Amino acid sequence: MRIADVLRAKGHEVATISPDTTVSELLSVLAQRNIGAMVVLGEEAVVGIVSERDVVRRMHERGAALLDAPVSEIMTAMVATCTPDDTVDDLTQVMTTRRIRHVPVISNGELSGIVSIGDVVKSRMDELQHTKEQLEAYIVQG
Repeated sequence: MRIADVLRAKGHEVATISPDTTVSELLSVLAQRNIGAMVVLGEEAVVGIVSERDVVRRMHERGAALLDAPVSEIMTAMVATCTPDDTVDDLTQVMTTRRIRHVPVISNGELSGIVSIGDVVKSRMDELQHTKEQLEAYIVQG
């Protein structure tokens, strides 16, 4: 299965935020949208990604003052990305190796979606269900 198949099922919407948005504002949007991460866009290019984990880890270091800091101070700037043509297997390997849960999808130089570890697990479950159904049909016909 390819990443394009995952996006076709889940959609291409991506929650984005600017690097100068405060951490407090970030937390508000994460809570409102019930999401765990946002892509940081600067001048229409991906400049980072920021997650709940980033906030928690920095909050431990800096305390409540972190809430007034810009997202750019806590975001991950070295963003792992994928393309619609990449396979779910390849993305699973990247997520496992880098210990990340969200990967932006870039198509023709533009942000075209985001895939989470939950999306990867769902696609795996769908594949297993499809295989199970095929095997059952084969046995019944046999």
